[in-house]
Amino acid sequence: MSEGSKGSSLAFGQVVIGPPGSGKTTYCQGMQEFLGRIGRKVTVVNLDPANEVMPYQCAVDIAELITLPDVMENLKLGPNGGLIYCMEYLEANFDWLQEKLAAFRGHYYLFDCPGQVELYTHHDALKNVFAQLAKWNFRLAAVHLVDSHYCTDPGKFISVLCTSLSTMLHVELPHVNVLSKMDLIEQYGKLAFNLDYYTEVLDLSYLVDHLASDPFFRNYRRLNEKLVEVIEDYSLVSFVPLNVQDKESMRQVMQAVDKANGYSFGDQEHRSLEALMSAAVGADFHFTSTLAVQEKYVQSQDKAVEEQVMDL
Repeated sequence: MSEGSKGSSLAFGQVVIGPPGSGKTTYCQGMQEFLGRIGRKVTVVNLDPANEVMPYQCAVDIAELITLPDVMENLKLGPNGGLIYCMEYLEANFDWLQEKLAAFRGHYYLFDCPGQVELYTHHDALKNVFAQLAKWNFRLAAVHLVDSHYCTDPGKFISVLCTSLSTMLHVELPHVNVLSKMDLIEQYGKLAFNLDYYTEVLDLSYLVDHLASDPFFRNYRRLNEKLVEVIEDYSLVSFVPLNVQDKESMRQVMQAVDKANGYSFGDQEHRSLEALMSAAVGADFHFTSTLAVQEKYVQSQDKAVEEQVMDL
């Protein structure tokens, strides 16, 4: 993986990003297991210096280079400043990362990244790390995880859309936005619209109207309208729903990422995928739980339309 080497083989992978608590580590664990079952050699790289408990098999760990507690103690920095320092230190030690990754040639890579939002919207250290990986012939897609509970709060959902758009523009990688923890979404409250409305980011004017019914947000209608205009003008943000325990959901995310980073698989992996999808339900995966949520909202919307027609 020498820099600028035209003859070296391509390496494919995902950089898993998103705010704290969005499920990045759980996603890495689930995707490592899922891809392993269809025959891919998967290497998980932990780039989060604050990540002390890793449920997945970690092949490369930034803790061997630097840790957040050490930085905070020795440099008297807070968590945010410490994380930025750690990423800048990683950027200054590309040779360490290159040497570690070289031991896993031919593998598919999952990079578990820190949760500090500023690293993906303002700061350049991680962006430069991704750019350096591209020079080493890595073909990466950014998987941006967002907790699905934000869908139940229109104000927060607009904020999530702005953050996702800013991240896409700043990171400069092929991007797949994912609504994580879909199996838990109804615990946070009822959705105001069909699930497709949130995943496809449809006409956001309805969201602004819904916000206007809240006395607090009524005073900020013009601000929300302008934010929505920016999101719709770029027309870049959409989401893939994810339940890590659902095979079909994991397959959909995997295929979206494969398209984004250019990974193409052969017949052998395709047969392995078909075998996995047709296998009996186990304790670790549950079929159609994500689809069940979506169908519920489709059915409820259809019923509402029928009642409106009957009233006419």
